[in-house]
Amino acid sequence: MPTRVLLLARELNLGGSERQMTEVARGLDRTRFEPHVGCFRPDGLRARELKEAGVPILHLPVHSLKSPAALTGAGRLARYVREKGIEIVHAFDYPMNVYAIPVARYFTSAVALSSQRGHRELTPPFYLRLLRMTDAMADGIVVNCEFLKRHLMQDYAVLAERIHLCYNGIDLATFSRGPDRPRAHLTIGTVCAIRPEKSLGTLLEAFALVRNDAPVRLAIVGDGPELEALRRRAGELGIASLVDFHPATQDVASHMQAMDIFVLPSLTEALSNALMEAMACGCACIASNVGGNPELIRHDETGLLFEAGNVNALASSLRSLLKNHSLRNRLADAGHDFLHLNFPLAASAQRMGEIYEHVLRRRGRR
Repeated sequence: MPTRVLLLARELNLGGSERQMTEVARGLDRTRFEPHVGCFRPDGLRARELKEAGVPILHLPVHSLKSPAALTGAGRLARYVREKGIEIVHAFDYPMNVYAIPVARYFTSAVALSSQRGHRELTPPFYLRLLRMTDAMADGIVVNCEFLKRHLMQDYAVLAERIHLCYNGIDLATFSRGPDRPRAHLTIGTVCAIRPEKSLGTLLEAFALVRNDAPVRLAIVGDGPELEALRRRAGELGIASLVDFHPATQDVASHMQAMDIFVLPSLTEALSNALMEAMACGCACIASNVGGNPELIRHDETGLLFEAGNVNALASSLRSLLKNHSLRNRLADAGHDFLHLNFPLAASAQRMGEIYEHVLRRRGRR
């Protein structure tokens, strides 16, 4: 009989954790695993995908961890795990880490797995305090890059044997090279949530330095609290007419296929889905030398790295790619091949299945 697994995320919409959870649920070997999904907010793109794949969805109507609904939802979660014979409860984001791990650990017999998919300095203080406690409660913590494994070990004293690495997988049928078509200019671009840690001001200022080096435009795809400040900054730099702002969209691939150079200038990063997707789409990629970026970008082999926040260093990298057509193509081809070889969805789902079987064996030995 397949092992029943309950995967949990706060919502089922456009976020990276939600997407990776959905892809794991859809990609697990159904002869070995029977996936279930639980969430606080059940509406959105991922919900439709899960329903089409025949994955049951448990709705936990919790809008605040401090509300009476949190207790009601905890009871519903525990009953579901017991009644459905769930053997593994796996939380994919920090709200579910702090909510579901204690429930699974103390009110069910299921194995409890948490996840760390971003640097913890981005976690709200209330949740961060609780995460320190759930680190000890969980039977293991799944991370998506070696950087996060080191982060947990060095900064939070988590034992290496309790951390399990599963790289993200990318839908390579969707994220692939677009059709060749003549272009009047080169396009530098990025796709991200427009938040302070993404450091898009660095990209604007570097673009202002290279705008006269070649016919070029800048495309920024995404929404967030820094959007209006970025628009104003583009005007101050005199580049507003060369910068195209596009709202967040489900159709990320078509935007990336229109970019020649993709830039990820983040001050902090884990394993960026956007960077992986851009490489898979055949963009020549530049990324800040932080977090998991060096696990994807091997400098001057699969892309270029620069010191985070250094406008001149980013401008120098942009200038190299704008002026050197052969270098741009070489890095784009190498990045594309690296992604397609190492990060298909099937490999990520297979690795997650191996983690699930490993933690079950360990629980059995104990």
